[in-house]
Amino acid sequence: MSVETASSSSIRNFTVSTEIFYKPSLDIYSQMMYIVLSASIADSASLTINEVAAKGRMTPKQAIKALQLLVDEQLIPHKVFRKMIGEFQDDRLSWAAKGLLTYCKEHRDITIAELLQLSDQSGESEQNIRRALSELDRNGYLEDYPELSRLANGA
Repeated sequence: MSVETASSSSIRNFTVSTEIFYKPSLDIYSQMMYIVLSASIADSASLTINEVAAKGRMTPKQAIKALQLLVDEQLIPHKVFRKMIGEFQDDRLSWAAKGLLTYCKEHRDITIAELLQLSDQSGESEQNIRRALSELDRNGYLEDYPELSRLANGA
């Protein structure tokens, strides 16, 4: 039987706030995901959802839910979440909101007037467009669209 020792290059020291253990809204998966992300901070720019799920000993679906809770608790930035999973894996978004976001990405300079004018052509009511905008804003997807964000917030 051979004994392997870890090389000093594979040892990482990191600090995790004990705050995550006292938030009743965080389940064990969210806590583990926070620990995995904290331990992988140097690699976090290139991590995929499958990689963090494997490191956290959970399925990708469990990892996504855990990340959503961490975003909701503002323990990780929404941009990290978006980068890892993309908007189509975010089950907090309706298909209407995902479609609207896709359209806005293609037409980055769209104004609210143009968007509402397009609603007449699509068969969607103005109310449905506003509801989808609110959903996108509530879940952090309108950071790159200040005019749409203002509309979603009732300004």
